[in-house]
Amino acid sequence: MAAVWQQVLAVDARYAAYRTPRWPQFRTQYVRRRSQLLREQAQGGALEGSTRRWYLRVRSRLLAQRYGALSEQSSCRAHSSSALRASRTTLDRMEDFEDDPRVARGHRRSLSRGSHPGVPRGAPDERPSGVVPTPLAEASRAMAGDTTLSENYAFAGVYHVFDQHTDSAVPKVQFAHDDRHLLACCSLDGTISVCRLAPGPPAVLQVLRGHGAGVADFAWSLSNDVLVSASLDGTLRLWAPADGRCIRRVPDPDGAALLCCAFQPLNNNLTVVGSARHMVRVVNISTGKAARGGAGRLPGRVLALCFDAPGRILWAGDDRGSVSSFLCDPGTGRLTKASRVVVQAGGSITSLSARAWASREAPDPSLLVNACPDRLLLFRVVEEEGSGAPGLRLRRSFPTRHREQPLRSCFCPLMSFRQGACVVTGSEDACVHFFDVGRTARATVNTLQGHGGAVLAVAFNCDESLLASSDATGTVIVWRRQHA
Repeated sequence: MAAVWQQVLAVDARYAAYRTPRWPQFRTQYVRRRSQLLREQAQGGALEGSTRRWYLRVRSRLLAQRYGALSEQSSCRAHSSSALRASRTTLDRMEDFEDDPRVARGHRRSLSRGSHPGVPRGAPDERPSGVVPTPLAEASRAMAGDTTLSENYAFAGVYHVFDQHTDSAVPKVQFAHDDRHLLACCSLDGTISVCRLAPGPPAVLQVLRGHGAGVADFAWSLSNDVLVSASLDGTLRLWAPADGRCIRRVPDPDGAALLCCAFQPLNNNLTVVGSARHMVRVVNISTGKAARGGAGRLPGRVLALCFDAPGRILWAGDDRGSVSSFLCDPGTGRLTKASRVVVQAGGSITSLSARAWASREAPDPSLLVNACPDRLLLFRVVEEEGSGAPGLRLRRSFPTRHREQPLRSCFCPLMSFRQGACVVTGSEDACVHFFDVGRTARATVNTLQGHGGAVLAVAFNCDESLLASSDATGTVIVWRRQHA
C-alpha cells in the first residue's frame, strides 16, 4: 500500500505550484516534508489499505475545491496501472525557478487548464490530443519567453573556468540539487572538487582527498549534505561536502575497480554501485554493508547507472553494448532482474539518463543513452507484452564523435515546459552539442567550442542559467546562457 501514499504525494506535488507562489523554496520544502512523512506512514503501516484510499480521495477533493480540478491529461500519460506510473509525477525532482522575474513561478510538472492563472475554473480543456503538460504551451511560453529553441540555448560566453585538475581527466561534473551555484566535479587524479559560483567570485570550496586512484563517478544526495564517490581503487566513499570529511569508506567485496554509482531516489540511505567485475550492488551507506538481495550481474563491466523517476527501475549499461533493467525495492534495496536489451553490439554504454517524459510532444518515459561508437540514442520506455518488464523502443538517434572516451549526456532540466526539447552531450571533437529531439533533420541546435580535449561530461543547473562541461585535459568550463 506504499503506492497509495505515493499517489497522495503526487497529488500534492501537482498542486504545489499554487501554494505560496512567491515562495518557491517553501513549496519544495513542503513537498519534501510530505514525502518524508508519507514514507514513514507507509513503512509503519499505521492505516488500513481502504482507509488510505479513502484519504487519497478526500485529499484530492479538498485540493480540487481549493485550487481547481486537475485534468488527467495534465499529468504523464499512464501506460500501466501499476504503482510505478502512479508516482511518476512526483519523484522526478522538482526544481525552482528563482531570481528571474520573467520566469513564471511553478513546478516542473503539470499546470491544469482548470487551475491555470487567467483561465476560468471549469472551462473546457482544449488541449490537443496527446500533448502535455499544458494546453497551448502557456507555461512553455512563460518559461521560454516566446523564443525559439535555438534562441533558448544561445550562450553569452564563458562564465568561469576551473583548472584545479589540470592534466587529469574530469569524467563527471554535476550541480547540486535545486542549487544554481553549487557544483562538484571528480577527477582521475583521485580527488573531488566542490565549487561555489556565486555569491562572490567563483571559488573551490573543498577538495575531497582520500581515494588511492582516479574517481570515476560521484552523486549528490537529495539534500546535498552528502556526496558518494566510486573510485578505481575499489572503494566507495561517503563525504560531507561542507567540510570535506570522509564519513565512510566501503571496499568492494571483489576488490574490483568501481566505475559508477547512484543514490536510490526514494531512499538516500541506499547507493547503487557498478564494478569492473560486471557486478551491480546496493550498499547501505549508514552501515557500509551490502543490501540483502541487492546484487545483480551484467555481461560486461558496469559503466553507467541511473534510476527512473519513481526509483523503482534501475538501468545499468555495460561495455558489451547492453542496457539491463532491475526492479528495485526502495525500502530494502533488493534487486530483481527485469530485462536486457543489446543497444550497441560490440560497443559500450557510457551514460544513461532517465526522464518521466522527454517533451510535450513525447509524453512517455524516456531513456537517453551514450553508446560507443558514435551514437547518442533516445529511447521510449515501454512495457513488454506478456512479461510486463520494462523495454526500450528507439525514438531518435543523433550522430556524435565517440570512439574511446566515457562520454556523458543529459536532458535539459526545463525541457518539458517547451514546445521543443533538447538534449546535450559531450563529444570527442572537443565540443558540446545540443540536439532537438523533435527535429527529423538538422537536429543540432547549438555547438559550444572552447575545450582543448574531448568533452566528457555536461550538466545544467536547475534553472538552466548555467551549463558546466568537463574534458579529458582536466578543464571545467561553466557557460552562461544568454537570456532574452
